Amino acid sequence: MSNHYYSKVPEVQHDRKTLEFELRGVRLKFTTDAGVFSKSGVDFGSRVLIDALDIPVDAKVLDVGCGYGPIGLSAAKLAEKGHVTMIDINERAVALAAENGKLNGIGNITVLQSDIYSSVRDKRFDVIVTNPPIRAGKSVVHQIFEEGYDLLNPGGAMWIVIQKKQGAPSAEAKLLELFGNVEEVTKEKGYRIFKAIREGSEKV
Repeated sequence: MSNHYYSKVPEVQHDRKTLEFELRGVRLKFTTDAGVFSKSGVDFGSRVLIDALDIPVDAKVLDVGCGYGPIGLSAAKLAEKGHVTMIDINERAVALAAENGKLNGIGNITVLQSDIYSSVRDKRFDVIVTNPPIRAGKSVVHQIFEEGYDLLNPGGAMWIVIQKKQGAPSAEAKLLELFGNVEEVTKEKGYRIFKAIREGSEKV
């Protein structure tokens, strides 16, 4: 099972490539590799999420399941006076995300290997963003929602992209159960972007 993108140590042979994409009007370079999510290019769901994100310029952001970094690095450009923590269980993805931060001159990031939230349980965030690992199973996806709620500051927002056919209705129901609110920000080609706010004094 160690060849899944959500494996801690991928065993597939390396196949490094450096690609360039435009995200939110900014051209970014990404080195990718075999054994990480969407190695051939930024996947459509992540693009829809990146386009939808509304992040305060000084926010503390957490990217859960960062892969080689497209969502987290895009968030870091939006939160240019804030900081983005990027986490993934996959050590190859973590190394690439850190490398891609340097490649693009983006310094307001921290990249950590983490089994879900194991490396950041003592931290709190204004925004959590995730393109969750659907293939890891519904229980893992819902764990990301449940434990992420506790890491959000009051008024903080969780942003999620998920396909309708891969569990969007159950994800929406789970978010509503946890947060008491959920907004479908946009949808495109079956991908739905949800935003849920932890109730508090100031909404993000």
